[in-house]
Amino acid sequence: MLPKPWDLLLRRCRLLNSTGTESEVDIAIVDGKIAAIAPHLTSPCQLELDIQGKLVSPPFVESHIHLDSALTAGEPRWNQSGTLFEGIEIWGERKQSLTLEDVKNRAKETLKQQASQGVLFVRSHADVSEPSLTALQGLLEVREEVKDWINLQVVAFPQDGIYSQTKNEELLEEALKLGADVVGGIPHYEFTREDGVRSVHRIFELAEKYDKIIDIHCDEIDDEQSRFLEVVAACAVREGIGEKVTASHTTAFGSYNNAYARKLMGLLVRSPINFIANPLINITLQGRTDTYPKRRGITRVKELWQAGLNVSLGHDCVQDPWYSLGTGNMLEVAHMAVHVCQMTGMAEIDACFDMVTWHGAKTLHLQDNYGIAIGKPANLIVLDGSSRYDAIRRRATVRYVISQGKLLAYTEPSVTQWKG
Repeated sequence: MLPKPWDLLLRRCRLLNSTGTESEVDIAIVDGKIAAIAPHLTSPCQLELDIQGKLVSPPFVESHIHLDSALTAGEPRWNQSGTLFEGIEIWGERKQSLTLEDVKNRAKETLKQQASQGVLFVRSHADVSEPSLTALQGLLEVREEVKDWINLQVVAFPQDGIYSQTKNEELLEEALKLGADVVGGIPHYEFTREDGVRSVHRIFELAEKYDKIIDIHCDEIDDEQSRFLEVVAACAVREGIGEKVTASHTTAFGSYNNAYARKLMGLLVRSPINFIANPLINITLQGRTDTYPKRRGITRVKELWQAGLNVSLGHDCVQDPWYSLGTGNMLEVAHMAVHVCQMTGMAEIDACFDMVTWHGAKTLHLQDNYGIAIGKPANLIVLDGSSRYDAIRRRATVRYVISQGKLLAYTEPSVTQWKG
């Protein structure tokens, strides 16, 4: 009996693995899974692509985005101060007119934009501070409607705080009952430090009750006295669930005095929780009240990475009240991280690429379904570049996007002809 033809054969791939090594191989795909990886594969196939030695990587992972607010920049007004808090005010006005169709259309458009640029795994926060839970319901429906080509996790995120309004705690729990994948919070936006600490403890209680992982907007503020990260880490240590806990933003960590930061780092290593930085947004929103010198407004990415903690990167916002720019391109995020975090050494640049791929997969708990190996789901991208460094330096075009074994998108790189 003749062997079953491969559905897709990728020839002459420069395969990048998690250790940073590269190898020249062919990759065969059957029934949505990787069937073979070898230097020279010979077997009938339905579709063959010559990769011409370009870089083949697992897909990009978007660790932190708000799809419910994406593509609303200027509605109902522009953020003139550029601050986090004016953005929250504007979103508070805009979300009064949310409909399921509105949320779903914008979310799908953004996901298509991301997927065309190699993003196949996304964690999105959904504001659950409104009684209708429209944002959450819209993203839960989108999660199901796009599951054949992109993996979407939904975080139940109380944008206005858990205890700032009487119904918010109830709404957060209802969101988990409805099927949110992750429980979120925003302790620094609660009325008092006591409420913030209380909110962190409640998040851990709900995570245990509903068997959810945790992703908290933590200390996204320039105030060096905002210290909820230590509370999150302490809870993770006591519960023994650090790998299931993520602290997003933690921008105040960049303003802590070094004595406290060093003490805190010991606790973080002991925890060990995940971190998500959002360099495009953090460098834009933070430091707005500073004169000069202005703070960079980003967490201690390099130091966390050097300590062996898992750090990933997110876009956070795409054309919304907090950030009017953005395309969802994760290489733009990594490129900004190289600069803002001063990670310009070759190993550091490579690490920034890993923060939008393997590290993001760890944050999202995708280990079993992520990576290019025989038997794993065939999710991969082909970059018009030769290495991680080259991909970040040039923000390389993603030429092919393979999702669940099928060619999802193809982009032809622009060609410049020199006539001089």
